Amino acid sequence: QVQVVESGGGLVQPGGSLRLSCAASGRIFSISTMGWYRQSPGKQRELVASFTRAGNTNYADSVKGRFTISRDNAKNTMYLQMNSLQPEDTAVYYCNALGRTTWYGADIDYWGQGTQVTVSS
Repeated sequence: QVQVVESGGGLVQPGGSLRLSCAASGRIFSISTMGWYRQSPGKQRELVASFTRAGNTNYADSVKGRFTISRDNAKNTMYLQMNSLQPEDTAVYYCNALGRTTWYGADIDYWGQGTQVTVSS
């Protein structure tokens, strides 16, 4: 099995910064892509930022220029640096890893339990 664990959430004032971390562990053969998603009360889960299979990055328009995604492939770890946070960034942030546990298996989506980010004065 593969475990995905996020950390780094918390309460921050508008204009502040937070850095989220995501670590994938367990029986991992390979991870194809990783990404950050978020969900606010009453809203659908949305993509925040992700890596493509080629290693390129995608960002939601609402976070471009403020958030930066990075990854340490050797450690199966991913980060999300969030700057200039605004109240509308308040949400539970989830880490997603698309990977497989054997060379012949299919890629499966693995999700973390989420970490709360609250932006408020």
